[in-house]
Amino acid sequence: MSMRYLTSEAELRAIYRQPSQGAAGKDIGRIDKHMAHFISLSPFLCIGTMGPRGASDVSPRGGEPGFVHVLGERTLAMPDRPGNNRLDTLINIVNNPGVGLAFFIPGFEDVLRVNGVARITTDPETMGRFVTENKPPITVTMIEVKEAYLHCPKAVRRAGLWNPEAYVDRATFPTAGQIYRDQLALEVEAEVIDASLEQDARERLY
Repeated sequence: MSMRYLTSEAELRAIYRQPSQGAAGKDIGRIDKHMAHFISLSPFLCIGTMGPRGASDVSPRGGEPGFVHVLGERTLAMPDRPGNNRLDTLINIVNNPGVGLAFFIPGFEDVLRVNGVARITTDPETMGRFVTENKPPITVTMIEVKEAYLHCPKAVRRAGLWNPEAYVDRATFPTAGQIYRDQLALEVEAEVIDASLEQDARERLY
């Protein structure tokens, strides 16, 4: 079956209404006191980046509430902790510094969106801001804020994201060890992989 796709803004606007004045004008292009407070409460975000050949990526980042520091109205700093060393986000940033951030707070239906330009640093003074359990981050991502605004709560509300009644029993889905074993054709028990992943998460969190 041949599917027709919408390929222009005009085609989209023939279907969608124009945004309200409030929606169109809510980007303030800086971090004000309300957004700084939101970030200080947020332990989790997703960061979107774009690779040099147009390949896009979205990656989660987490830490203690306020793990991203507000250094000014147009400057954020985010530590990078131990991970899988694929470096998808960081490699994308050094090739194409445009980033998009979505901050979440458990229990809040609001989402704070920040778009900007990122740079990566190992500046000792900046790294020193993020020492946790006597361990500095590996690098710090500095973000120059270009756009900043609250996203409406409808997506989180539709998802029932914070509703305990919507939580899914983890036992209904294979463990990461089972998935990796199947996808990578590994000749090792899933329990062994899961135990290794748990040990890594426990011992290399920071």
